[in-house]
Amino acid sequence: MRAAVLNAPRTPFVLERLPVPEPRMGEVLVRTHACGVCHTDLHVMNGDIAFPCPCVMGHEISGTVAALGPGVEHVTVGDRVVSAFIMPCGSCRFCVRGRDDLCEKFFALNRGKGALYDGTSRLARADGSPLAMYSMAGLAEYCVVPATDVVRLPDQVDFTQAAVIGCALFTAYGAVRHGADLRHGSTVAVYGVGGIGLNIVQLARVLGAQRVIAVDLADDKLAAARAVGAHDTVNATAIDAPAAVRELTGGEGADIVFDAVGAPRSFEQAFMAVRDGGRMVAVGLANVTATASVGITHLVRRGITIAGSYGARTRTDLPAVVGLVADGTVRLDQVITRRVSLDQAADTYAALERGEIVGRAVVVMEDQP
Repeated sequence: MRAAVLNAPRTPFVLERLPVPEPRMGEVLVRTHACGVCHTDLHVMNGDIAFPCPCVMGHEISGTVAALGPGVEHVTVGDRVVSAFIMPCGSCRFCVRGRDDLCEKFFALNRGKGALYDGTSRLARADGSPLAMYSMAGLAEYCVVPATDVVRLPDQVDFTQAAVIGCALFTAYGAVRHGADLRHGSTVAVYGVGGIGLNIVQLARVLGAQRVIAVDLADDKLAAARAVGAHDTVNATAIDAPAAVRELTGGEGADIVFDAVGAPRSFEQAFMAVRDGGRMVAVGLANVTATASVGITHLVRRGITIAGSYGARTRTDLPAVVGLVADGTVRLDQVITRRVSLDQAADTYAALERGEIVGRAVVVMEDQP
């Protein structure tokens, strides 16, 4: 199979031919149809977040089941499926409580070592040298996924659109449903309306927000936010964005403010846009050394809550998110703005880093139907 291999941070992907991996106990081999292009991959590619190299990136995929490891019964060969970036082990202390988003094995073995849950990778070169896996390593024509992270995809959901369910929509759902605890009639502001931010806008509307304000530095991204349901937009390039949010909300600030950027400045501005008694939800990742300054007295006196939200809860939330797409409640056609081949993956990530991609780009494997 072909795969895009990252040999070291700050180097371009190299397309290589690798042996097709084999699933082990409780795992599924997926023939990849498409893989979303996410900014989180850039943090690893740029060395902002440590991860073993050489490796294969890509962490939100759609495809068909090609083979089953022992013990897998809920899907069969040929099923259309989708997988999320958080692959729960199902047995650690957090998974047994339903907190798949905090799975200990996922963070220790996959994010820490680039392995699956027997402590080894399923990927290797022809000479046997191992390659680390970032989640399921979806920038390849086949990938191995723990069965806990494989959900059937209804026939009416397009394969390419489905690829972004597993992070862009899944992460947004976790932030809105769990991180924000959004209530009907809330006012919401979203800092950063890329692939995840656009879906936060959509889901906030779906879950009952009365008013949604999109904040970004690019007019084309703000236009995309309006197209998926934002009531108001704020270009933060040359104005005081928190003041603009407060003005749009009658001087109070928003009930809930999401930071989908993950930069110190956006974090601080999002915090200052929250009304008294409101909540800020931090969603975007940053360089692991990055910090933000928050006024302690303002936080305490104003009763503001800050919540971190990495993703949703795979075993319960991924089927729910697929359902929202299948019934048309959430639309992904306006979120996906580029479809590229695996050969174009390196150039596409470079374009993402330059801020040229509105919404989400998707890598589509060329030999797939």
